Amino acid sequence: MPNHYQVKLESFEGPLDLLLHLINKYEIDIYDIPVAEITSQYMVYIHTMQQLELDIASEYLVMAATLLEIKSKLLLPNPAIEIEEEYEEDPREELMRRLIEYRKYKEAAEHLKDREVEQSQVHTRPPMQFEEEDRQLPEGAANIYDMIEAIGKVLERKKWNRPLETSVQRQEIPIEQRMEEIMETIDQVNKPVSFFELFPTKTRTYIVATFIAILELMKQNRIHCKQEKNLDELIVSRYETH
Repeated sequence: MPNHYQVKLESFEGPLDLLLHLINKYEIDIYDIPVAEITSQYMVYIHTMQQLELDIASEYLVMAATLLEIKSKLLLPNPAIEIEEEYEEDPREELMRRLIEYRKYKEAAEHLKDREVEQSQVHTRPPMQFEEEDRQLPEGAANIYDMIEAIGKVLERKKWNRPLETSVQRQEIPIEQRMEEIMETIDQVNKPVSFFELFPTKTRTYIVATFIAILELMKQNRIHCKQEKNLDELIVSRYETH
């Protein structure tokens, strides 16, 4: 896989953000986290990022080790508890406290951001100009973790044959070229397309180039991805201006 496609995505906010995403997505009780399940789901994301050669911050790997440690502690048999024995903290307690604290600050930050947007609308610019400049994300808009999950499914579905010889000539695919091809595909069908329809090849280089092209198009507000319902497949549409 060419190093040309090794990227760092600014959308990642940290391992606690990913864990909160999983908790919300699978409707997990934050006060009673099923560590085995959450660890399994977390490792799927880490494995997908590694397959894509994304530049994963070390804190993600530290959290993976922490989850595996908690999981192993919970799997150990509990010795008989003596009356005089001191209370032994649940291995999940520290993680739970960190997640609750992180969620509290995240919600506060989002509230402050909403207040900032509200204040910016007061006697600052004409209404028509406001409608033209500000774009609201559609309901059900996918976040970066939804995108990682979707590309993981693509990698699982698209099985490629690994060459027996390492001297095979690698193929460079310009990201700009894939961006325009994606826009052409959407325009030709003249309707939203399934995320998976944009990955017709079995070549991993092509898949990675396509994924990065989609992220760049989203960043440029040329397309958006959304889910109709939780756990549904992603739908890609041209970003329509009004």
